[in-house]
Amino acid sequence: MSHITLVRHGQANTAARDEENYDKLSDLGHQQARWLGAHLHETRAHHPRIYCGTLVRHAETAASMGLPGPIRDARLNEIEYFTLAKLFEEQHGVAIPDDREGFVEHLPRTFAAWANGDIKDTPETFEEFETRVSDALRDIGTEGGPAIVVTSGGLISMVVRQAMGLDIPAMARVALAIMNTSMHRLHPIGAQLSPVLFNAVPHLEAPERQFAQTHL
Repeated sequence: MSHITLVRHGQANTAARDEENYDKLSDLGHQQARWLGAHLHETRAHHPRIYCGTLVRHAETAASMGLPGPIRDARLNEIEYFTLAKLFEEQHGVAIPDDREGFVEHLPRTFAAWANGDIKDTPETFEEFETRVSDALRDIGTEGGPAIVVTSGGLISMVVRQAMGLDIPAMARVALAIMNTSMHRLHPIGAQLSPVLFNAVPHLEAPERQFAQTHL
């Protein structure tokens, strides 16, 4: 039985206000990914199984990390947060924030409204998101050697929610904490996958790299 390491993509286009324009790495995002790839190489990390979502930022992160030929799976894609936020504003008058402080308050409110079914006509329901994440992790499994999975922060927060039984506010706090190119490891303990590593950025801990510990 082997572990699964989830990696959040590198910093994306932080100036974007829609899904399409957000979905590309910034120059810093590519650098974060290169540093992580170098760290994995230097520490002789062994990942015979490589996966990523189908979003541009996932593929770019995997490429800059030097990960060869990842299996691309749309179930590993991020929620469409910009779309949810726009619908939330249109239906309930909750303004979309334009700074990190506003986002810290906005994300838990959006998650709660989405989970409660208060946002209509969403790209997927909260329950559908839960199901695709659990299905993807089950299918990746722990046979065949360690797996590395390049994905997004919202999906990682759902994995942690499912592993730890978190409520929606706690899941939102997890999502807000996740840094770009951070690593999160799941290990089989008994019949369940349990988190044994969260938000690790050893490749960004040197003083001259701490500027690259980004959340957005």
